[in-house]
Amino acid sequence: MKSIKISIPSLIENIKIIESFIDNAKEKFQINDDIYGNIMISVTECVSNAIIHGNRNDANKSVQLEVNFLEDQLQFTIEDEGKGFDYENLNDPTSPENIENPGGRGVFIMKHLSDEVNYENEGRKTILTFYMN
Repeated sequence: MKSIKISIPSLIENIKIIESFIDNAKEKFQINDDIYGNIMISVTECVSNAIIHGNRNDANKSVQLEVNFLEDQLQFTIEDEGKGFDYENLNDPTSPENIENPGGRGVFIMKHLSDEVNYENEGRKTILTFYMN
């Protein structure tokens, strides 16, 4: 199994670094365009959540991103230093009563664009899986 890791301070402008990281992974591992867009949106959304909600924009805390290349899938693991969150009981951003308060939209997007979304460590760690074929 091959993997690459990166750690960034919790500043929203560091999303640019994450985008470059994904672009490099695309080149290195010949990720096809069909899933590249889904990966870019899901991973940057997840890292944004980790920065804003997890680490509360605290530049002294970092977000770890690791990508593992398995035989037929890519797994992106995003981990923050926050308190975690109740991922079992998120509001559905598509239901009318949640239009005003759109919490959970990022998670909703990630679930639709990733093949699997799993949480560990009370929600401090998110694992996004994309099938390659």
